[in-house]
Amino acid sequence: MSSSPLRFDDGPVQFRQRIICSILSRRPLLVKNIRHLDQDPGLRDYEASFLRLIDSLTNGTSIEINETGSQFKMRPGIVINGEVSHVCCVSRSIGWFLEGILPLAAFGKRDLKLTLTGVTDGYENEEVSIDYIKASMLPVLKEFGVGADESEGPGAMLRVTRRGAAPGGGGSVEVFCPMVKALTPINIVDPGMIKKIRGNAVSCRIPPTSPARVAHAAKGILHKLIPDVWIHTDTNSGSKTNGPGGCGESPGLKCILSTESTTGVTLSAEVCLDYRLERGAVLPEDLGVQAATLLLDEVRKGGCVDSACQSFIFLLMCLTPEDVSRVRVGVLSRYSVTTLRLLKQVFGVEMKVTGEGNVDDGRDDEERGAVARSVLLSCLGIGFRNVSKSVT
Repeated sequence: MSSSPLRFDDGPVQFRQRIICSILSRRPLLVKNIRHLDQDPGLRDYEASFLRLIDSLTNGTSIEINETGSQFKMRPGIVINGEVSHVCCVSRSIGWFLEGILPLAAFGKRDLKLTLTGVTDGYENEEVSIDYIKASMLPVLKEFGVGADESEGPGAMLRVTRRGAAPGGGGSVEVFCPMVKALTPINIVDPGMIKKIRGNAVSCRIPPTSPARVAHAAKGILHKLIPDVWIHTDTNSGSKTNGPGGCGESPGLKCILSTESTTGVTLSAEVCLDYRLERGAVLPEDLGVQAATLLLDEVRKGGCVDSACQSFIFLLMCLTPEDVSRVRVGVLSRYSVTTLRLLKQVFGVEMKVTGEGNVDDGRDDEERGAVARSVLLSCLGIGFRNVSKSVT
């Protein structure tokens, strides 16, 4: 792996991924032309907030930003973790920040005990919420051996202590992730058959009937395909200022759904109400139908991880010991393709992409159709080890 500096001249593209790759590869980072042609050039408030969070999690990291904010240099330090609190900028959700730093969580000198405050829902369905991270990304960490051995202590956990919808925020989340010396290679290639569906319809400062209507509409579609469907309704009012049941000042409504297959594969999809729409523009029933449709679309793709989790699992595959890791995914998203190029540039790891839809393996036409839509990715890990972890 090269030790030369990383230089990017295309602005804030993959802002979080480039910072994380710089820290993991221990290579200095230079990013130029950050919105240099805009009327308001430079870093946005949420990007500056993410840099402050990185500075809190590491020791020895040096960040230099020019006067206009259109260029910054970073010399990465060592991941320390420990007990850290951070107030996230409300123009992005807590999930945006947590998704960015999650690949670093297991490689610190100490276990990560992180408290984040801000918006707990996603924005415009373009960002993942903390509920999605809990349902989809934390199980992926366990597949890589993070907290897999319960005798050594608890695994990665996420607890919502207070809900906060956009744009006001006011939510709070506690995250715990144990440190590891090295990851474990994975072999997740069989999506299996869906055996149950679980979900959560969450509301903030909205009448309790709304999440119930969301759950009822989603189950109306899913029950036609599988009987074991259970969707919890989580109603949060503003009457409690702290603790469970309390929430921020802004109203919000969302639905997160997850499937579990016979092989242990979990696929998730979520929908968050856009706060910028006029009141009544989207009915709760529409939200439930949209969530169920997105979940079924993830199942149709035939992958073992959902679309929003692809880039996360690709990065962890590169960091495994020098052994082959394999994963089956559905349609590669544009962001995932860009991530694969970044991983090749930073770590020198090139994924082998294989389509196995034409193999005669005894499956019927319906099962073979799902596999034909998916692709198999494999790579050899770089043998990354947590040098921050104390030797005992």
